[in-house]
Amino acid sequence: MKEGEYMEIKGIITAMVTPFDANQNINAAATKQLVEKLISKGVSGIFILGTNGEFHVLSDDEKIEFAKIVIKAVAKRVPVYVGTGGNSTKQAIELSQQMEKAGADALSVITPFLVPISQSELVEHYKKIAASVKLPILLYNIPKNTGINIDKKSVEELAKVKNILGIKDTSGDINNIADYIKAGEGQDFHVLSGSDSLILKALKIGAVGAIAATSNLLTSIDVAIYKNFVAGDLKAAQKNQDAIETLRAVLKLGTVPSVIKRSVTLSGIDVGAARYPVSVTTLEVDEKIKTMLTYYKLS
Repeated sequence: MKEGEYMEIKGIITAMVTPFDANQNINAAATKQLVEKLISKGVSGIFILGTNGEFHVLSDDEKIEFAKIVIKAVAKRVPVYVGTGGNSTKQAIELSQQMEKAGADALSVITPFLVPISQSELVEHYKKIAASVKLPILLYNIPKNTGINIDKKSVEELAKVKNILGIKDTSGDINNIADYIKAGEGQDFHVLSGSDSLILKALKIGAVGAIAATSNLLTSIDVAIYKNFVAGDLKAAQKNQDAIETLRAVLKLGTVPSVIKRSVTLSGIDVGAARYPVSVTTLEVDEKIKTMLTYYKLS
């Protein structure tokens, strides 16, 4: 049995936004409010400091501060997955060790970006990070943003590492998810969709769940996709999957994560704007967000 198997990596895990105040500093009160909402609506985990969590514009000190706030607020009710990846193996190791001390349940490690390292370099990067901590680790594949796609063969090798327990795939390619599921066969290895449009398709081919940004707002609908799938009600699950498309269309109207943050704010929890250089949403986009919220009866 691998380290972390007790965690039961599965279900809908929210790719949580990072709430900021008017000065673009971490807003602890709004963070606690959002955590309570997500847990009350049945998420299976909370994933922080990912792409929608703006990890790329936060300092390591801010990341540690935010993680501590979330971990305390969650209070072990669900697992907290913390993003610790970056371009430097040394820096990723140091941050991973800090998050382990802070009480994270698992780590998510995005591939390095900017410089297109080789697959062998990527495998060694992950192995070094995994060896530096005891926590379970999820690989994080988002090639459109990083310029690197983790190869199936690399996943096969990494799945053998005792505390590398899975992968979040945000490639948007169901065939990529299928390759990872096959690569992890025979290992304690879990594949999660990071593409909200593919939650049900991924579950049907063997994924264990999804890390979903839309669940910041449409928590109950996303959770119902998974619950109805597990219950064998594929018709209801498909209806839930289709139901998130109205939100997904609106999310395309601004730079990530400006629209999802504004949507959460206008629905009642003020998580602030995205950190600059991402702009605040325009009045025109706000009107479309309000129409969307009315459609979901969230305003």
